[in-house]
Amino acid sequence: MNMARDDVRVRFAPSPTGYLHVGGLRTALFNYLFARKTGGTFILRIEDTDQKRSVTGAVEKLMSTLRTIGIKDDEGPDAGGPCGPYIQSERKDIYRMHVDRLLDAGVAYHCFCTEERLERLREEQRRKKLPTMYDGACRDLPADEVRRRLEAGEPSVIRLRFPREGRTVFDDVVRRKVAVDNELVDDQVLIKTDGFPTYHLANVVDDHLMGVTHVIRGEEWLSSVPKHIYLYRAFGWELPVFVHLPLLLNPDRSKLSKRQGDVAVEHYLERGYLPEALLNFIALLGWHPADDRELFSLEELCHEFSLDRINKAGAVFDVDKLNWMNGWYI
Repeated sequence: MNMARDDVRVRFAPSPTGYLHVGGLRTALFNYLFARKTGGTFILRIEDTDQKRSVTGAVEKLMSTLRTIGIKDDEGPDAGGPCGPYIQSERKDIYRMHVDRLLDAGVAYHCFCTEERLERLREEQRRKKLPTMYDGACRDLPADEVRRRLEAGEPSVIRLRFPREGRTVFDDVVRRKVAVDNELVDDQVLIKTDGFPTYHLANVVDDHLMGVTHVIRGEEWLSSVPKHIYLYRAFGWELPVFVHLPLLLNPDRSKLSKRQGDVAVEHYLERGYLPEALLNFIALLGWHPADDRELFSLEELCHEFSLDRINKAGAVFDVDKLNWMNGWYI
């Protein structure tokens, strides 16, 4: 699908592995607000390529929660649209076609290493206090050996042949200029032994084919950007604008996680928290308005939202403040 680059298109791309995390809600909300502020398009895409972790019924529950909270997609599994299907497990042929292009160009390669060998490698690297990453054992196998092993039915994955020298430098709206030494970047698996793509291949291919102009997601994906940029360039595609949101933190400044507190959006709704209060509270986790106001309707947030007012520092999930805000809305 061809899109003019000034037509803002953003996406929320959750995995159906259970409930909607409050961090996921913030990602969805910031994408939604930016789309509404710019007159752009908000896409919902389901990233279910990790079949082992996918939970039956999670997609329907997730979409129901978003509707309840007030976030409506313009394109997606239910809404439809010109770039479907919007569920990644229904796009396997698309990913296969694109990884074949990478193989033909020498940008990707087959890896026959067993999980047992890879685990031994990781253990050895941990023992030596080295980064745990693939050692490139299959990176330069002769073409006739690769062909012979594939014809014999030997299981393999397909990896990205990432350059080992130089640095990858990129711009991020929140982090500004970011530089990563290429030797620290792994030869990422692109296609698994089950034929499904990993996040990294599917994400880049779908973002391009769906015309995504701004990638707004959590800070945990920042380290993956060099791999994604390399894929964009290998395909000859224009890069999107990268926006990585700050971490959500517990009051003790540790990373917000299921183990340390209640992070399911559904649980808050079930306990009587109002959707308006939740959205207002979540909007202020990592973003600040131009003035000192704290109470905003969804319509007001759409008007006020700006990417340049997203904070770099982590945002504390303060339940006491959520309780105060919910009381105000009641």
